Amino acid sequence: MKIIETYSHLNGLEFLLVHRKSLWKELKEVVENVNAMDCHTKVSKEKRSEGELLYSPVEFNKCFKEGFSAFGWKEGRVDYWVSGDARLIRRTLSMDLENQKKEIEAAGKKAIRSYNQTDFTKERVAVEIQFGKYAFVAYDLFVKHLAFYIGDKIDVGVEILPMKSLQSKMSSGIAYYEGEIYNVVRQGRGVPAVPLVILGVDV
Repeated sequence: MKIIETYSHLNGLEFLLVHRKSLWKELKEVVENVNAMDCHTKVSKEKRSEGELLYSPVEFNKCFKEGFSAFGWKEGRVDYWVSGDARLIRRTLSMDLENQKKEIEAAGKKAIRSYNQTDFTKERVAVEIQFGKYAFVAYDLFVKHLAFYIGDKIDVGVEILPMKSLQSKMSSGIAYYEGEIYNVVRQGRGVPAVPLVILGVDV
């Protein structure tokens, strides 16, 4: 595969190039080592393309997992406690896990344990491979990466998306780079408030 487009949000790419240059090199190598033909395995059942051979998101994810794991990247997770009280959430956001729970219960509210997970992390960089439906990208960009950043677990998040040219050879409803860049730019320069690198890939 090849990286076709790169978008740097809040100097995400500049951060990688200055502070995590070796990780940027690893990331590019992982993408380049994905053999797209190994992922050209899905027989379409959709009316518009029934019987056609399409690229499989599941197979792409497997290839990326093998690539990142070989370089020591691991799944990341942030745990936290939530309640239905917005003011209480604001107060407990920056607390550690134990004190979040104590503070919520001391306020007479029920503490509910929750978490966010990301595909790969290494040296405070998180990577999400997103060959799924549109809604998942928004969740990655505006919830997952942001939660890891606010929780002081990462300095930058990376989102890998198919270009429209690749997405058109996959099942319907899958997000693509050009559309998601539009969604990010439309929010304004400071939203989401986390440094990001968004990559558009093709075969």
